[in-house]
Amino acid sequence: MNQSAEDRRNEALAEGSRLAASLFGTLAARTADPPGVTRVAYGEGECAAYALMADAAHAHGAEVAFDAGGNQFITFAGQDRSRTLYVGSHLDSVPHGGNFDGAAGVILGLAAAAVLARLGQTAPFDLCVLCLRAEESCWFPHSYIGSKTALGRLDPAVLDTVVRSDTGETLAWHMRALGFDPEAVRRGARRIDPARAVAYLEPHIEQGPVLVAEGRALGLVTGIRGSFRYRDAAFHGAYAHSGATPRRLRRDAVVAASELVVAMQALWERMEADGHDLAVTFGIVGTDPAQHSFSKVPGEARLCIDVRSRSETTLEEVRQRLVEFGRGIADRRGVRLDLGPLGGSTPAVMAPRLLDQLRGAAVAAGVAPIELASGAGHDAATFANAGIPTGMVFVRNENGSHNPDERMDMADFDQALALVVALLEQPPARWA
Repeated sequence: MNQSAEDRRNEALAEGSRLAASLFGTLAARTADPPGVTRVAYGEGECAAYALMADAAHAHGAEVAFDAGGNQFITFAGQDRSRTLYVGSHLDSVPHGGNFDGAAGVILGLAAAAVLARLGQTAPFDLCVLCLRAEESCWFPHSYIGSKTALGRLDPAVLDTVVRSDTGETLAWHMRALGFDPEAVRRGARRIDPARAVAYLEPHIEQGPVLVAEGRALGLVTGIRGSFRYRDAAFHGAYAHSGATPRRLRRDAVVAASELVVAMQALWERMEADGHDLAVTFGIVGTDPAQHSFSKVPGEARLCIDVRSRSETTLEEVRQRLVEFGRGIADRRGVRLDLGPLGGSTPAVMAPRLLDQLRGAAVAAGVAPIELASGAGHDAATFANAGIPTGMVFVRNENGSHNPDERMDMADFDQALALVVALLEQPPARWA
């Protein structure tokens, strides 16, 4: 009895889903670091993830190569080999993180290629599943290292000035230790030519609660917030006896820090009420364990400040207000504010044409995503800001992200797989 086209398609999608589930399980086992997984950028866990994806790629007839910065390119030959469609994400994780953050995008790309092969189809262009390095800036305090090196857009100074949090060694040192070529990165070498890139698609678990709250499995991302960050800000006052020093003579760093937190929260509320997109976070606030004491007025308080928005204008306005608030508080409290180095990323808008193609693919796949902006940063922002048509698909994820309790149901992943396969089946004429 002949199978119907629908039956063949369902079997192919089921096979892709089984491949994905197997890769997720093996990845979790190989990079386990209870509670959760740890895949250090340019470290053992990230390298184990790369090796696993390469093995799966070879088993399905793909070409595997690395660029100078260590990003892995898994290429399946397409109908037109002069241009490339990129699908992927990162494979590093935060310490004791979840198994799906980043990895879901790479595994979905591999599963989609397997589905097309099972159906006897070829992508309209070369399909490259991209495994990017060092997206999680907890290891190297710089945004989007992997995507920037892939596109030849990494500031050369980062190679020698940014060090890994657990080793104290530079990014260049770690690249070299794994056999890659930081000098080529320094010269701006790139494996991705934007003129030959058809598009970049990054499937990713949602890292917030919107899809869960809306009861939807998938989301199409419209844009990605940019940010500014002061990772090493500090108020410096004077240590003093807690009982013998009256309030008017104190130079209390914690009181100053608290005032800044409250002032920024109030600013956030006002600007949000005026229609600004904004998120303000003080992710680290603390005193020096070597000097603080139950009976001492704190002479130092450290803060990590992370501000995000889809608007560059809003980011700059908030940064200026932060500096004004901080200086005013410091003068009034008799302390000194040192904001430290400024970092961050540029907001990005997803390509309208690709977003429209994703809408069409969703209809073809029989799935019903919502549309939303991404509050978290992603490598997709680098591609979009390099002029490459870029899109993102979010998959519902319970319990947030950057924690071991990430939970993505395979049924939701399967909907994303069907959507991406439908997108890749669109003829070359549908692509810019």
